[in-house]
Amino acid sequence: MQNIAMRAVLHFCAAATLAGTAVSPTAADGVGGRQSTRQQESENTMQQHPYLGTWVTDDGRVRHQLLPNGRYDEARGNRESAYRGRYEVVGSHIEYLDDTGFTADGDFVDGNTLHHGGMVLRRK
Repeated sequence: MQNIAMRAVLHFCAAATLAGTAVSPTAADGVGGRQSTRQQESENTMQQHPYLGTWVTDDGRVRHQLLPNGRYDEARGNRESAYRGRYEVVGSHIEYLDDTGFTADGDFVDGNTLHHGGMVLRRK
């Protein structure tokens, strides 16, 4: 009898604990909604900056595609899509975050020249 009573208490405690950590669908939507709004604002900003497009070293070895959704695709030599990730442009400065976690940056010195990692890339 004691064992049955103890089991009921444990089930009640477990249920109470789980109920305390549950998130209502409305609250979950609110969190996702804020994140979605921020992502949309970021994508809108990326679509408007003047540096979208393809940037290439003079020898053609390194090629960056800055996409309007805030993503980039970098080709190196014969390796298409050697690096991919997110980027953010603030003023004339660009920050890259590769999908593997690697970070890099660069500066646009004018509308057609990007200095990045000791390289000079030009708008194509």
